[in-house]
Amino acid sequence: MLALEPADGQPWRSVRGDVVGTESFKLCANYAENGVCNWAMRSDDPDSMCRSCLLTHTIPSLDVPGNSAAWAKLESAKRRLVYALLNLNLPLRSKLQDEKGGLEFKFLSDIVGANGDQSRVLTGHDNGLITINVAETDDVYRESQRLKHREPYRTLLGHFRHEIGHYYWDRLIADSKRIDDYRRIFGDERADYQAALKQHYDAGPPANWADNFISAYASTHPWEDWAESWAHVMHMVDALETAHFVGLSVKPKRPDEPELSVPPVPSRAQIGDFDQLIDEWKTLTYVLNNLTRGLGLPDAYPFVLSAPIVDKLRFVCDTIASESKPKQEVKPVAPRIQ
Repeated sequence: MLALEPADGQPWRSVRGDVVGTESFKLCANYAENGVCNWAMRSDDPDSMCRSCLLTHTIPSLDVPGNSAAWAKLESAKRRLVYALLNLNLPLRSKLQDEKGGLEFKFLSDIVGANGDQSRVLTGHDNGLITINVAETDDVYRESQRLKHREPYRTLLGHFRHEIGHYYWDRLIADSKRIDDYRRIFGDERADYQAALKQHYDAGPPANWADNFISAYASTHPWEDWAESWAHVMHMVDALETAHFVGLSVKPKRPDEPELSVPPVPSRAQIGDFDQLIDEWKTLTYVLNNLTRGLGLPDAYPFVLSAPIVDKLRFVCDTIASESKPKQEVKPVAPRIQ
């Protein structure tokens, strides 16, 4: 995180020169033109947009009131996702670089026809294309959906982390040497997906779902179990990194309470040390829940990590640690307006 200032009409420079020396920067075009991004690039970067914004294929129509603010929320959540992916050195290529295996995002709104019929946009993933319904940026709508589906947790960032999990299943699990271990831990993904969805929405999750799944939705199908587990690992890594940078540590007064030293920044190396990661996570969530209860709020971490769930999180972490690649450039693609 840098504070930048213009240098007499020249490229921007860090306010604290001791951080990056004389290196100069330019602001992402989506900051200068639309105010929806706060990332910068080196001044000699040939692209006009940052690595996160370059992955956006379609933006909501800015002629619709409220869509500019919604777009800003979507890009903010996506930047947090992209930062984590880059920090873990996961393969990240745009569709322009790799049409078959690349990634792009579309932010779309439901469409109401002249006759009043509504065409709904479903948030989801399809062969590297991640679609997010713009309605998810509305707090009231999102909370109503959370209550409707009896979800303990539903956030815009959570949607991004879940859907990118599907993308990396295609990239890191499907047709790989890990597929047999995946099926042993998560189940056989060749089971009829549409039938599984119908069963879930018609009958709900099994009564004992919490014994084996991180969420009720994870019990729907092995693909969803993987995506929910992947998203959970992203939650863990991001929160522990934040704890590191604020210098958080826990020194219990009772011997039965967990202890936490300032956790290391999770990286490719640390995420491979799952035992340390999960121990730090359990302590951090113990603190989080006690703090929110003290404020009269629901638990910040409303999850229970059973042994089967921990095994799934371990498998995700092991996959990330062994499959992360050297950082790659994301080539530009002009965003389209819905």
